[in-house]
Amino acid sequence: MDTMSVNVATLRSATSVAGARESTRDFLDGLVPAIAAEASDAAVLVVSELVTNALRHGGETCTLELTGHPGTIEVAVHDPSPQAPRMRTPDLSGETGGFGWPMVNRLARATAVNRQADGKTVSALLAR
Repeated sequence: MDTMSVNVATLRSATSVAGARESTRDFLDGLVPAIAAEASDAAVLVVSELVTNALRHGGETCTLELTGHPGTIEVAVHDPSPQAPRMRTPDLSGETGGFGWPMVNRLARATAVNRQADGKTVSALLAR
């Protein structure tokens, strides 16, 4: 099976999160063999969280890359901030969040943060 990649256009606003989810669904729908609905839902949720966090904490732009491997789906989001996501106590009052990064780490087989001169790439490897 071939590895498939899609590079979604640079995202410039919070409304682009919906576009990232749609692009992810389109990408996943095109994979052969097809992936299970649960795996697709997990990938869309991870994309939504990573893109939202990149826009909120990393500046107003980010780039999403999706890669389908034989047994996994790789989600990678690049933004211009060097600051890595961090685990923190979730705010149960709903004011400051803290739920997303732990959720991504629970859904993913592995996560990584790679710093570069122009920011960082946060990636998650999910079961296919």
